[in-house]
Amino acid sequence: MSAREEILARIGKAVAGAADVEIPRHYRTDQQVEDIVGLFAERVDDYRAIVHVLPAAEVPAKIDEAVAGRRMIVPDGFDREGGWADLDTADGVITSCAVAIAETGTIVLDHGPGQGTRAQTLVPDYHLCVVRADQIVAGVPEAIARLDPARPLTWISGPSATSDIELNRVEGVHGPRTLEVIIST
Repeated sequence: MSAREEILARIGKAVAGAADVEIPRHYRTDQQVEDIVGLFAERVDDYRAIVHVLPAAEVPAKIDEAVAGRRMIVPDGFDREGGWADLDTADGVITSCAVAIAETGTIVLDHGPGQGTRAQTLVPDYHLCVVRADQIVAGVPEAIARLDPARPLTWISGPSATSDIELNRVEGVHGPRTLEVIIST
């Protein structure tokens, strides 16, 4: 028996016969945010991402401007002409998202159509994400309610960054060094 199996067996024996207890989950889901798009943009900006809030009609031109001169991965299902690069040669990736959270400035990918694979969104140095205003929710509980728990999820809160023991920030260690977000209103 492995150590894991032994520990789980001990836990099972300890709780055998115990009554099931329902855990109340009173999550705050009725937040009223006056300007949900503005709050999301502000929080994403706090993470050192590049943020643009644009009318839907201006989004294609901003995408063209942002990706000019870059070899980009364009995932299947993204509303744009096919992939321009593969993972080994890409400068960046352009995606949509499953949901975005205003309170935390977090973008969630479930790797559905237009969102690419986990590798496609973590390996390139640049990530351009297009978020529709109707994909933005106030808080985490609302986001969880919109997500399929069976899908792989990637939660993005700004460009990839870490700090060493002296608090020197290093970007791009665990994902893209640059995150650019276009919010389509």
